[in-house]
Amino acid sequence: MVLVLTSGQRLHTLREQAGLSQEQLGAKLGLSQRVYAYWERHPVALRPDQLLSLAKALNVSVEDLVGTNGKKKRGAGPTGKMKQLFEAASRLPRSQQQKIAAVLEAFVNQHATR
Repeated sequence: MVLVLTSGQRLHTLREQAGLSQEQLGAKLGLSQRVYAYWERHPVALRPDQLLSLAKALNVSVEDLVGTNGKKKRGAGPTGKMKQLFEAASRLPRSQQQKIAAVLEAFVNQHATR
């Protein structure tokens, strides 16, 4: 049995909350930094033992790791335009993501109601 982790952003956030670098977390898991970095960038299929090791290394539950900690699933309807754009942007290189974030932040700040 394997579980596909689709949110590299969740891994990134949990790793940073644990105060670990990719290299440090990879070492705890017996992986190279490069392999772990791939996990943060792409959907990966992990075995139960890998999920448990990852959760233990991050000091979180498996439910927190896979995002099933009591959240109700929304309907399987179409994805909103903004969500699609954010998901597409999240797959761009970090330098391009930073440019998009700067433009979006300036736009929101300019148009926010005060």
